Amino acid sequence: MINAVIFDIDGTLVDSVDLHAEAWRLAFKKFGKTISFGDVRRQIGKGADQLLPVFWSAEELTKFGKELEEYRSELFKKEYLPHVKAFPKVRQLFERIRQDRKLIALASSAKADELNTYKKVARIDDLIKAETSSDDAEKSKPCPDIFEAALEELGSLAPQRAIVVGDTPYDAEAAGKAKVRAIGLMCGGWSERDLRRAGCIAIYPDVAGLLAHYEDSPIRKQLT
Repeated sequence: MINAVIFDIDGTLVDSVDLHAEAWRLAFKKFGKTISFGDVRRQIGKGADQLLPVFWSAEELTKFGKELEEYRSELFKKEYLPHVKAFPKVRQLFERIRQDRKLIALASSAKADELNTYKKVARIDDLIKAETSSDDAEKSKPCPDIFEAALEELGSLAPQRAIVVGDTPYDAEAAGKAKVRAIGLMCGGWSERDLRRAGCIAIYPDVAGLLAHYEDSPIRKQLT
């Protein structure tokens, strides 16, 4: 049986993917490189350690990578974080999971202070057993570090006793490397095909869709 559900946040619980992409795009432009919004958006879900090397050379990142990342972080917090909204039915889904006596953890590539804002926006702070952010992992998704840290925070829970819910192939890939099965939500902009190919065992349109089909979902059913 599944004892815990580990949730990604950006694009899964809160509608923030476009905001993150635009902050990165503007930060890149500030440092001299024009990248299309679509190209940046396809990388959202990764932390900066995995996202930046897609667009910048090792030499460039050695020279100004930290400065670029700090600029983007401050830009996002000032201009975009106040506009982040939760997707519908997040609290209701969490309450339903808790009714089944299952634990809930958050595992995000976001910074810890951003994570605190997301919890308030989604009204879920009182329903969470554990949480991990980019501050708790050496490498971000699609590396498994963040999900492995979440399992530790849940009391060294066995991977087969947990399931991940995320919106990107990077979530599913990271979960697979951590030996945890994954559910995909399409509200972050990725297609069912993309999520299925990355390893998701079930896919729903969004949080509300997962809640509507909760009784037949992998969270509720005994998995083999």
